Amino acid sequence: MSRIGKKPVAVVNGVNITVSADNVITVKGPKGELKQAIDRDINVTVEGSEVIFTRPTDQIRHRAMHGLYRALVANMVKGVTEGYTKKLELVGVGYKASNQGNLLDLSLGYSHNILFEIPKELKVATQQEKGENPKITLEGIDKQLLGQVAAKLRSLRKPEPYKGKGVKYVGEIIRRKAGKAAGK
Repeated sequence: MSRIGKKPVAVVNGVNITVSADNVITVKGPKGELKQAIDRDINVTVEGSEVIFTRPTDQIRHRAMHGLYRALVANMVKGVTEGYTKKLELVGVGYKASNQGNLLDLSLGYSHNILFEIPKELKVATQQEKGENPKITLEGIDKQLLGQVAAKLRSLRKPEPYKGKGVKYVGEIIRRKAGKAAGK
């Protein structure tokens, strides 16, 4: 049995979970509503305050799907109750970030500013304090979408290994390399 798949997902008060006939699970909570299509081979049952996932056989495909869908639904439940946040930091001289609504304006050392449209499901906030690097905060209920947008923002200027300049996650440790002067 899958260690992750056999754990039931605990449903918190205020969260409503429904499974439709075509195996689409809907999670409604205080922060919003999320939907996820479940593979037709995986059985989903809602019993009281728990969601239980079972698989028909021990095939590799079934074993993989068992843990995957349990983890996705657990993330959905956490998302509609608490929500998720990701913080990014812009390291480099002259790197700036500002936003008007969900339009992010980034100055990352290129010849032009980058205008990045954040999906309407997410909230974005920028802050720039004197003496500190500019920070971008992303908030939302969909963990998958939040991670995707944060990774896309990071890919606009990945941190380089010599000076550490670029867009990085707050708390991320960049492996540094010695420069040319270290060879002497």
